[in-house]
Amino acid sequence: MLTLGQTAMAEVPAAVTGVVRDSHGTPQLGAMVQAIGDDASIAATVFTDIHGHYQIPQIDPGRYQIKATAALFLPSLRDNLQLHNGSRVVVNLTLSTFFEAMQWLPAQHRRPGDSEDDWKWTLRSAANRPILRMLEDGPLVMVSTSEDERVKPTLEARVAMTSGDSDFGDGGVHNVFTMDSVSDDGDGVVFRADLAAPDTSVPSMPSAEIAAGYERRITPLATMRTAVDFTEHPEVVGQFGMMGMQSAGMQFADESRLAPNIVLDAGSESTAVRIGNQSGMEIQPFAAVTVHVANPLVVQYRMATARDMQGWDDMDNVQPAQQVAVIGTNGKMMLESGMHQEFDATANAGRGRITAAMYHDDMSHPALNGSGELAAGDLAGGGVIADPATETFRMLGQGYSANGIRVSAMQPVSDTTWVSLTYANGQALALDNTPADSITSALAAMQVVHSNSFALALESRIAGPGTHISGSYRWQPSNTVTAVDAYDNFSQNPYLSFMIRQPIRLHGILPKGMVAMVDVTNLLAQGYRPVFSADGHTLYFAQSPRVLRGGLSFNF
Repeated sequence: MLTLGQTAMAEVPAAVTGVVRDSHGTPQLGAMVQAIGDDASIAATVFTDIHGHYQIPQIDPGRYQIKATAALFLPSLRDNLQLHNGSRVVVNLTLSTFFEAMQWLPAQHRRPGDSEDDWKWTLRSAANRPILRMLEDGPLVMVSTSEDERVKPTLEARVAMTSGDSDFGDGGVHNVFTMDSVSDDGDGVVFRADLAAPDTSVPSMPSAEIAAGYERRITPLATMRTAVDFTEHPEVVGQFGMMGMQSAGMQFADESRLAPNIVLDAGSESTAVRIGNQSGMEIQPFAAVTVHVANPLVVQYRMATARDMQGWDDMDNVQPAQQVAVIGTNGKMMLESGMHQEFDATANAGRGRITAAMYHDDMSHPALNGSGELAAGDLAGGGVIADPATETFRMLGQGYSANGIRVSAMQPVSDTTWVSLTYANGQALALDNTPADSITSALAAMQVVHSNSFALALESRIAGPGTHISGSYRWQPSNTVTAVDAYDNFSQNPYLSFMIRQPIRLHGILPKGMVAMVDVTNLLAQGYRPVFSADGHTLYFAQSPRVLRGGLSFNF
């Protein structure tokens, strides 16, 4: 009897299986899954296969945490998992980057008529995919299987109105409509329309920007994105006073897993621009190969020719970029062009990450920005376009080559706040502080110099009021009129820049979904280099003229 009693009381091992995916639903090969006991000891460590599956076939009954980790992702954790004798449970986990985690939304309260369950709460990504589910007590309920997990269909829309001291081609009061739809199979569609009435003394029709994007999972290992856009800016003035600039563009990107640890990201941007009766076209491809060498080391080679479209992630926003296209002295249209090649390595450092990169740029026609009202004589020779509505102008500078390095570190300081530091060096075009007597002579006086830049960025979300703050200060010598490391994201917002988004919550007075926004670029107007216009006025070259915009949006 004693033997039978001991046998009946003997522990029977439990088993845990599941799938590890990213927030897009892609299975993650080589993710490490650990079962951690109450005493912080690691009871089991396994790795996912090519389909993202993992299996812990035998583990002693008890209370555990199931934790999944992978390079460049935040850990995903299933806490307080009670395993009973002989139990078999399924725990599916979703890995997200820190930036995706910033977009997590609380689960909606159960509505009347919804099916009862025992989920306490759910964190969801912006695409409404389940990330982590928790139970108060009791045995684990099956989370899901890779066969039956589906994306919940969503349809979101937003209308916005903005105005302020604007950048080139962005003047006047803007009325923007955006729609984002995700189907039950994960395909996504985005549509954006922007109609603006430029504030200018020159009679002008409203400007318009229309863009649409589509994403589709072709195979379990490949996803495709396509976007098209059209812009009409009647307020833009070109050579000899030719009015109006139109552009049409198409972007394509494909992300494919070539091998368990190799990902290929490739695509292109095609842009056609017309000013007056002159037109031109540019096709700018990009490609990147990412190799997960070993946890936590990831190396990457990437090539890009357009600064606004360098990879898959740049298609998250379908807002068209303002093209820099001018008519040269030979009467032909020229667009900003160049080629960027980079090799970088990224490794996790605690909850943060460190990236070191070496790059080479061949800038054929770098874009130059200016501020001030041009005279008719400044436009007579070509090579420059003006926007009277914002009193800004654009032109293309002399070509140059750049070799440099970049080192950056990102570190979360809390669940809702992160900071990053970046250092880069390389070449840039520079202009001294002695005013040139014309735009043409200023262009001839620009020199290629070796320079450095430093950037500090912070992003935070305040949970209570829902305030979202992102700001940066990127310094480089004030005599430079192009960015050091021009293809780096921080180069787009030099000096002091920030954005604040604040939900407006006046219950019973205003509807839900109202958000106020303030967006400021180069607040202190640093880096301005003077030059005289044809009629003696002072103009300024600046890597990025100061821009202040504000507005309201309504989400529904």
